[in-house]
Amino acid sequence: MEFEKIKIQLDKYFRAETNIAEEKELRDYFSSSDVLPSLERYKPIFVRSTLQKEQQFDQKLQVKSRKQNWFWLSVAASFVVLMGIVVIGYNHYNTVEEPNLGTYDDPEVAFKETQKALFQLSTNLNKGFESMQYIKEYENSKNLIFKQ
Repeated sequence: MEFEKIKIQLDKYFRAETNIAEEKELRDYFSSSDVLPSLERYKPIFVRSTLQKEQQFDQKLQVKSRKQNWFWLSVAASFVVLMGIVVIGYNHYNTVEEPNLGTYDDPEVAFKETQKALFQLSTNLNKGFESMQYIKEYENSKNLIFKQ
């Protein structure tokens, strides 16, 4: 009778249909010394779980600080950025063509280029003078309000 009851509980256990009380009965049965020889092969499953409950972890864990990792990562990133700047600067320096320094063999071409440069200069100066008019207007308004 006991064999049939244990066999039914084992079948339920392997189908994951047992409750805690039935699992405790199985552990108690397999922890005892009167286990039937035909069920002896299941004994390590239940005895091991009992032993594992009693086992405690006594060692202290050593946790490494990750602060050093961040330090070296930032050093490496800085090095990569610096090398990128050096490579880009070196490539830019080598690929820049000689600028035209304003020397012309033909006097007519030189005259036209000079006119273009002076026109551009006068345009920018006129923009600056227009901005100065706003500043003068502000100065006049300020003097009216604060009356020095």
